[in-house]
Amino acid sequence: MMNNERTTVCVVGGGPAGMVLGLLLARAGIQVTVLEKHADFLRDFRGDTVHASTLTLLDELGLGERFAQLPQRRLDRVVVQLDGGTAQLTDLSRLPGAHQHIALVPQWDFLDLLADAAEVEPTFTLRRNAEVVGLLRDGGRVTGVRYRDRVAGTEHELVAGLTVGCDGRDSAVREAAGLSPRSFGVPMDVWWFRLTRRADDPAGGVGRFSTGHFAVMIDRGDYWQCGYLIRKGTDVALRAAGIEELRRRFAGLLPWMADRVDHLATWDDVKLLNVKLERLRRWYGDGLLLIGDAAHAMSPVGGVGINLAVADAVATARLLAAPLRRAGRVSRTDLRRVQLRRWWPTALIQTGQRLVHRAVLGRALAANPATAAARTGLPLPIRLLQRFPVLQGIPARLVAIGPLPEHAPQWARRSPESASRPAPRSFAPGTASQDSPPSAPQATPGGGADAVRPHTGAGSAIPHSPTRRKPTRS
Repeated sequence: MMNNERTTVCVVGGGPAGMVLGLLLARAGIQVTVLEKHADFLRDFRGDTVHASTLTLLDELGLGERFAQLPQRRLDRVVVQLDGGTAQLTDLSRLPGAHQHIALVPQWDFLDLLADAAEVEPTFTLRRNAEVVGLLRDGGRVTGVRYRDRVAGTEHELVAGLTVGCDGRDSAVREAAGLSPRSFGVPMDVWWFRLTRRADDPAGGVGRFSTGHFAVMIDRGDYWQCGYLIRKGTDVALRAAGIEELRRRFAGLLPWMADRVDHLATWDDVKLLNVKLERLRRWYGDGLLLIGDAAHAMSPVGGVGINLAVADAVATARLLAAPLRRAGRVSRTDLRRVQLRRWWPTALIQTGQRLVHRAVLGRALAANPATAAARTGLPLPIRLLQRFPVLQGIPARLVAIGPLPEHAPQWARRSPESASRPAPRSFAPGTASQDSPPSAPQATPGGGADAVRPHTGAGSAIPHSPTRRKPTRS
């Protein structure tokens, strides 16, 4: 049986971009439904960095104090171990603002925090176990989605004035829309696995680069989240050599971890990240917008993917909240403004990643570590960073803040005390400027001055879901 529902904005994907967008639109008084494919956020995420620009955004939203209470590690510099010695690449203490660090936080905790903050807003709905299987169309316009309840097995139609695909690099929304991204070649894939961490191990993060070998380790408290780079397309052949080959390689690269590599029992302990670097030429269509990895899959270089996706979400809410509030839908011109705003910082970062791929990672991974001579000195750019430490603030700013950080619009900002309470319904984006103070409410026909309700599109309404709650962990 097909069940029909309505909302003003359907957000597909409950990752960082989707949850931030849902929270901001709900604070604008716009009816928004987030569809998340899984039952909870408890998955083994690989990129759990929250950069300074996103930490500032959380402060603006009144969530900074709650975020600070989450279990986390803080990274205030990036140090790499090379064959020619150890070098510091970035010094985050040189960043402006209150946050001179990168937070390493399990992404499920971050997403739970955003969901909890959004769920106090009466216009927000989060539907879990909701897998999008197609788009609804009226002529050439996207008018919502079809999704399947993965528990009940039932299929539903959700009609929406705007559908936003935030469902990642393998976006089902993008595929259903028939949009194909431009792909830039990448030289590597990444194996991810866990190894035990001890109290006397280095804190924060470790980067180890050698000829033919690259490894990154992220401090998770009682374990290391390890990433080992391999040449693109060699996963099957390398696995055929047995798990002993990975143990040997990793122990040779990081000898102080040699007594722990036996914890890798089988290849089931090692997950492959198929690295992509892609970008859509056009991020939108009538009634449809794609942001985050759905619009531009990022390389792991710099760990900036999450924060770029969050910035996309903030810009989307700021630019589209006013027309959504007025009419319950947006024009192609409105959607084009989002892409114009976010295209150039995305293209700039991807260009930098491509340069690193070509000049550093590609050449190094192509070398045979068994025959290539180890480098005895530091490369010139790294020597300059050591000779003039002030230069370390440049890569720190590019990575931790980015070329175009986005800030919460005034109508979405809260104090820490009020962030756990729903916003007054008079808090809506102004029509003169998306960053202007909230405009005065309009009385609902048949009611008094306080009888105000958010625009839901086509006169529809979705009741506040009584089943939304923070998932239990088992």
